[in-house]
Amino acid sequence: MFAKAFRVKSNTVIKGSDRRKLRTDISAAFPSLSVEELNELIPNKEELNIVKIYAHKGDAVTLYVLHKNPIFFQLEKQLFPTVYTLWQCPAMLPAFATWPPVLQKLSGGADLMLPGVVVSASGLPEVNRGDYCAVTLVMNRAPVAVGTAAVSSAEMRNSGMKGKGVNVLHAYMDQLWAFGDKTHPPVIPATNSPAPVEGETEGEEYEENEVTDSSEPAAVETSCQSMQELRLDEHEVLKEAQRVEDDEGEETDGKEDDSRSPQEQMDELLLQCFLHALKTKVKKSDLPLLTSTFLSKHMVSCCPRGQQLDIKKSSYKKLSKFLLCMQRDHSLIHVKELSKGVESIVEVDWKNPELCSFRTPKDCGPEKESVEGGGACEVQYQPPEITQLYGVTARLEPLFQDAKKRKGTPLKASEVRNVITDYVKKNELIHETNKNYVNINPILCDCLLEKSEYQEVETLKWDDLFSRTLIRMQACHEVLFPGQRPVVKKGQVEPIDITVFSRGSNKKVTVIKNLEAFGLDPAVVADTLQHQVQASCVLQDSPGAKNRVLVQIQGNQVQHVGKLLLDRYQIPRKYVQGLDKAPKQDVFGAVKESVKETQSVTLNTGDTEIPRDDLIFWTFGAEAILIAERNETMVLLHERFLNRLQLNDQNGDLTIRNMRYEHSGLYQVKIIGKGTTI
Repeated sequence: MFAKAFRVKSNTVIKGSDRRKLRTDISAAFPSLSVEELNELIPNKEELNIVKIYAHKGDAVTLYVLHKNPIFFQLEKQLFPTVYTLWQCPAMLPAFATWPPVLQKLSGGADLMLPGVVVSASGLPEVNRGDYCAVTLVMNRAPVAVGTAAVSSAEMRNSGMKGKGVNVLHAYMDQLWAFGDKTHPPVIPATNSPAPVEGETEGEEYEENEVTDSSEPAAVETSCQSMQELRLDEHEVLKEAQRVEDDEGEETDGKEDDSRSPQEQMDELLLQCFLHALKTKVKKSDLPLLTSTFLSKHMVSCCPRGQQLDIKKSSYKKLSKFLLCMQRDHSLIHVKELSKGVESIVEVDWKNPELCSFRTPKDCGPEKESVEGGGACEVQYQPPEITQLYGVTARLEPLFQDAKKRKGTPLKASEVRNVITDYVKKNELIHETNKNYVNINPILCDCLLEKSEYQEVETLKWDDLFSRTLIRMQACHEVLFPGQRPVVKKGQVEPIDITVFSRGSNKKVTVIKNLEAFGLDPAVVADTLQHQVQASCVLQDSPGAKNRVLVQIQGNQVQHVGKLLLDRYQIPRKYVQGLDKAPKQDVFGAVKESVKETQSVTLNTGDTEIPRDDLIFWTFGAEAILIAERNETMVLLHERFLNRLQLNDQNGDLTIRNMRYEHSGLYQVKIIGKGTTI
């Protein structure tokens, strides 16, 4: 059910009456839970959210989220625990054991087949058809999947352990697990050893919901011999970048040899940053101060170099618990809820002996960066260099085999061009009479042509050969911050998003998301905007995104936000989304007006000049119909725009003359070359 990404409809804090009803429903559905376990799962005073989502097949599902982890999901009025809950209460459901290679198929949406069930010495658990059950791995009682029994235990034995055993709804490493903090299963030793089952054969351990290649099970069995290997398979395209990050982690771990647990170390780091922030960052004039602002703006900036604050890794788990401890046990601050659900620090005991005796560590960053509202940070900030990469896909792997490039290897466009050129020359595929064309051999036919073109296309131009190859590769990108190692990420670059929302009758707020991806501190950006526009500006946790903060400022401030990002921080325009929501006039001075019939309109790429080697593709409509292309020559493709299009050879701007009603719709541009892709 959660093999593919789902869509979030709403995210609200649970009411007291709904919390009590949820406790009652869970107690009735799972009578084996003790009162202590139930209180731990559904605490009285912890923040619990109700998230309503739509699965990729359209099913309406309700999630109950505690500490940003989904703990239960409700489907058709039935409550199911998630793997996060089952790791706390592993005996909550009867469990069927299976082998580690099967887990990857369960995460992809497959059901558990009976030939893949490992029967322990005590036999099968007793279940009836439709009963809730879990799936574990051999030698580990930590559940990795949740579902319902397809048949009863008696029917399983009578069938000779053939057929479907468990209808899997949710599994470790699926999208519901990824909605949480992505922790891995604990190791809980199994009490019963597995017993061999007669008639068990390889290749029948699982049944996929979708038709897959027959060679897939063999690949899974060789690459997934243990749980650790399964974890490493989560990001196949990013293996090289992951090795770099692991090397950095090893270097950091080698610097200190501390006998304390990681949780105790994080508790001490929290206290140190807390005292440091109170002593050097916070002034009386700053009070009352939002607790979220205190953490993101003051405490984080006090963190020693080479370390990172993560409340989740401490014993407190939540900022509110930590601040409550500072108030109750240390008498350092007084926290009050000034508005519903929003806590602020309203008082600080500046004469507290613990605060007065605290000495500021020397290995922290300069204090002026935070005190002066980010002025020093803004001068030093340099935007990251983003390079478009292309990952080798399974379909194109034969084409890159001679260059020893495996599936998932990220390459630059120039490297792809060199590999294709070498392949053509090595196989002598250049046309005998016209060297601008390449003959199509069986491998090029399978990799680059559609089925309808197999019998029709015998040659391709060089530019067409390159563009077809790039379009069929996996989109990746490399992010390089000054002074840091480059990091390769999957997919296209996620831009900074600027959105305008209506509040009440005529009030509007501007929300800015994803600043962290470009190395921008949301607190610094919020302070700068607040001084520029003289409007209220707050920081909030970004829903559904871990360790991400969004900036919210009163009014429609798109024009000011755009000027700040584009002019001061030098963020390329193609990485800023939502600039068209500015009132009357956008940040570039282009007046917004509707285009009437028979008029002309020019669609801008945002660049003054695009290198000649770059490829430009203009598409129209939700189907992304290719209407214009620039390679060596300009090619206008779609008959709907016959004799109406003009493509600027220098900057790629597209002009549509004599507009008609049928020309209205979505236009998109894609630029492929040495730089990045729009």
